[in-house]
Amino acid sequence: MKDEILAFLNDPGQLEKMYRSNKTLFKKEFAALYPDVTGNPVADTWNERLNFESESITWGNGRELLIIIAASLFAGLIAKIPAIFALDEEFFFPRNIGFIFFPILSAYFAWKNNLPKEKIAVIFTAMLAGLLFINTRPLPETDTLILSCIHLVLFLWAMTGFAFVGSLKGSNKGRMEYLKYNGDLVVMTTLIVIAGGIMSAVTIGLFNLIGFKIEDFYFDYFGIFGVAAAPIVATYLTQTNPQLVGKVSPVIAKIFSPLVLVMLMVFLGAMIFSGKDPYNDREFLIIFNALLVGVMALIFFSAAETSRGSRSRADIWILLLLSVLTIVVNSVALSAILFRISEWGITPNRAAVLGANILILINLILVTAQLYKHLTKKTDPEEIGNAIARYLPVYVIWTVIVTFVFPFLF
Repeated sequence: MKDEILAFLNDPGQLEKMYRSNKTLFKKEFAALYPDVTGNPVADTWNERLNFESESITWGNGRELLIIIAASLFAGLIAKIPAIFALDEEFFFPRNIGFIFFPILSAYFAWKNNLPKEKIAVIFTAMLAGLLFINTRPLPETDTLILSCIHLVLFLWAMTGFAFVGSLKGSNKGRMEYLKYNGDLVVMTTLIVIAGGIMSAVTIGLFNLIGFKIEDFYFDYFGIFGVAAAPIVATYLTQTNPQLVGKVSPVIAKIFSPLVLVMLMVFLGAMIFSGKDPYNDREFLIIFNALLVGVMALIFFSAAETSRGSRSRADIWILLLLSVLTIVVNSVALSAILFRISEWGITPNRAAVLGANILILINLILVTAQLYKHLTKKTDPEEIGNAIARYLPVYVIWTVIVTFVFPFLF
């Protein structure tokens, strides 16, 4: 569409027709094209129009709403498969929880981005391969099967990113937009779940007052359909109304970055005097790594906002210190994993955690270097985001290895 926009740049009627046929794709392609046509009166006018933040909520047209309602109901039906076909829930959900909504989200982005049939085929062939692979793994549940189930969700997330960006290679800007979408999605989905929980509590309470116990019926049908639909509805709202949470997510990152920095400093100090350490305590090492992943996610999301040039110098310093401290935490976790491997040998879990920690450490070092260069005015803020975006395929490759190769290695 980019070439078509450029060709009809001086034909307002044709541009309007293209915009109305696919608003999401038009906005995306125009944003990529605009830096090359800045100064053109028509292009400048369209840029102002597309970036105008309306205070009203847009619900889209009737066709889009019907598609979202149908997609939400379909997600609920997938979640009800164990009840419909009398399957073991403990077998079904660990293997298939990602298939409840990721294929639907991929289909939505493929539709909105008007992806070619070849790319759509790649996405859904990969997802089908994952579906068949994970559901044909034999019992009993082993460490490799659990690792495959966990990393399959990340694999499906990556395939959804392919549909969002529109290419396996993609652009750094497109990958950062996908990360931003994920931050907005978490915020919006949380709000929807909280609102749904309040409504459910009120509904059940009111029926209890008149003598009807509807808890089981309500959660078996309305509850599970609502939870399955939440990320789909949240995606639709964030894509049609970016102003809803577009300013909330950066504020959350700005508030929690200094708080997490202080928390990490206090935690590391307290760990020294507590007698606990990740070298001999397996549960503590698991929690330690979960903390590491959470802090890393906050750093990456904050860095993504920094790449837009919207952070003050003090914010960059906080982010730099947090990155350095997280490298220290990562180094401790990595040394603990290596110690456990040297003492008790290699296992699937230790191999997976070792690989993940090495990848995270390298990425953190790259991001920290870009933050330092930005503070010393040796690089543009965009390079901070690029250090994350360029590295995302490495995580995807590791996810594929753990999901599909580990069961045969171990």
